[in-house]
Amino acid sequence: MALEDTRTLRFFNRGPSAVARLVFFSVLSLLLLFVDARYRYLESTRQVISIIIYPFQRLTALPGEMWDGASSFVSLQSHLVAENAQLHLQHDVDSAQLSQMETVLNENAQLRALLEVKQRAEYSVQAAQIVYLERDIFKRKLFVDVGEQGGVQAGRAVIDNSGVVGQVTRTYPFLSEVTLVTDKDNVVPVQVVRTGLRAAVFGSGNISELDLRYQPVDVDIQIGDELVTSGMDGTYPSALPVARVIRIERDPAYPFARITCIPLAGVDRHRTLLIVSGVPTLPSRPTSEEALGSSVRLKKSSLRGAP
Repeated sequence: MALEDTRTLRFFNRGPSAVARLVFFSVLSLLLLFVDARYRYLESTRQVISIIIYPFQRLTALPGEMWDGASSFVSLQSHLVAENAQLHLQHDVDSAQLSQMETVLNENAQLRALLEVKQRAEYSVQAAQIVYLERDIFKRKLFVDVGEQGGVQAGRAVIDNSGVVGQVTRTYPFLSEVTLVTDKDNVVPVQVVRTGLRAAVFGSGNISELDLRYQPVDVDIQIGDELVTSGMDGTYPSALPVARVIRIERDPAYPFARITCIPLAGVDRHRTLLIVSGVPTLPSRPTSEEALGSSVRLKKSSLRGAP
C-alpha cells in the first residue's frame, strides 16, 4: 500500500525541479530588466498597470488624506477666528486713532488761522480754551479758561478766525462767561458791506440763525449780503464778519421785513477762541439830564446872539 502511494506521488510530480525553476525565472527577470532598461519595451505595459492600480492607491490613501484635511480645517478655523477677532480690535483702535488725528488736524488748522488773525489785527487779542457749556439748553453761553487773573473784563468781544463769536458777559477769577451772538438776548451793531447800511442783528436762540430786525419792507438788502461789525458801540472792532443773509420775507401787510441770517463764526464748532482787548474806549453816552441842559444852553446862546 505504501509502495502504491509513492508511485502515485512521483507520477503527478513531473517537470523541472524547484531549483531549475528558480534559476529560470531569475534569468528571465534579469533579461526583462535589461531589455526594459535598454530598449524600454515594457513602458506601455507599466503605464497600463499603473492606470489599473491607481484607483486602489487613491482608495488606500483616502483615510489619511481625510484625517489630515479635517485636522487642517479645524486648526485653520481656530486660527481664522482668533485672527478675525484681533483684526476687529485693531480696526477699532485704528478708527479711534484716525478720528483723534482728524480732530487734532482740524484744531491745528484753526489755530494757524487764529494766529494769522492775531498777527494782522490792529488790536490785541489773547487765546482762550472752551472748558464748559451752559447747562441751560435755551441759553447760548459757554465758559473759557481765562478770567480776571488773565486781565479779561466783561464786555470784551470774542472772535475766531471766521468772525464774531460773542461777548464776555461775566468774569470770574479763572473763568469767563461768553454769551454767543445767537443768544436771544444778544445784539450786535452791524453794517451791510454792499450798501453801508447800519443795522443790528439779534440772536434768535437758534444756534444757526440770527435776525436782522426793524428794517423796512423796501430796504436794500439781498440774499448773500455779508454783515460786519460797524464799531459803533465800542465793544466790537469794526469790519469783523458777523453773518450772511440767507432768507428775506417781504410782506406789505407788515411794516418791517423779516430777514434771517446765518452766523459766519464757528459758534458751535471751534474749541479755541480769541478775546479782544485794546479797543479804543468811546466817551460815555450822555444822560437825558445832560442832553436837556445842553439844549437849554444852546437856546440861551441863540437868544443872546439875536438882534
